[in-house]
Amino acid sequence: VVFAIPYETDYTLIGTTDVEHQGDPRAAVCSAEEEAYLRRAVGEYFAAPVAEEDVVWRYSGVRPLIEDGASKASQATRDYRLELEAPEGVAPLLSVFGGKITTYRRLAEEAMDRLASAFPQARGRWTAGAPLPGGDFSHDEVDVQVARLSAAFPFLGERWARRLVRAYGTQARDMLGAAADEAALGRRFGADLTEREAAWLMDREWAREAEDILWRRSKLGLRLSAEEAEALAAWCAARQPSTSPAAAQETL
Repeated sequence: VVFAIPYETDYTLIGTTDVEHQGDPRAAVCSAEEEAYLRRAVGEYFAAPVAEEDVVWRYSGVRPLIEDGASKASQATRDYRLELEAPEGVAPLLSVFGGKITTYRRLAEEAMDRLASAFPQARGRWTAGAPLPGGDFSHDEVDVQVARLSAAFPFLGERWARRLVRAYGTQARDMLGAAADEAALGRRFGADLTEREAAWLMDREWAREAEDILWRRSKLGLRLSAEEAEALAAWCAARQPSTSPAAAQETL
């Protein structure tokens, strides 16, 4: 199975492969063979083939799978397994094997169920009806949110407002604050990434360096030039976040 997913407005994300990886997960890369395989696979269905020069970015991750006796990685279960060690008088240790981001809330709730005896003050399961930060609106109200943000901050324009809504939801208004024009958002590093947004990511979302902002909290790295990314890196290095992650966790 190969996916072709609309991505970041202007791109298509194509994947995935199942190749066993040995060694440090941080050393994983999309190999030339994997790229060629994916381009060939989707080329059978697209109106035009995907040429090597069409590829603007590649990334690779390592998925931990439970050893269940399958002969191929692609046939191994994608489920997760929890193992609890709780000897008398010792703090419990819960190990989580496998798991997918699509089931992370269910996994987390089951993990807390297993640890309930160690946390008698816990209030039980609650995440099923709780939105993520900024996600307190219906899935079909994105256009409504974009229109509201554009009306409140006319200088954004529809495309910029849409990206902010997709990234931050209703928190976009909090990030923009009382800004009356683009100049109020500070320096513009490239694309529509401003100093205000970069500061928000450092103070509220634990970003520490340019890589965090451009690739981990967003995919704006697809749009900034090498020079613009270097300028952002220098700015991040010079700026200390107003709230450390440790302090922020204490106030949650």
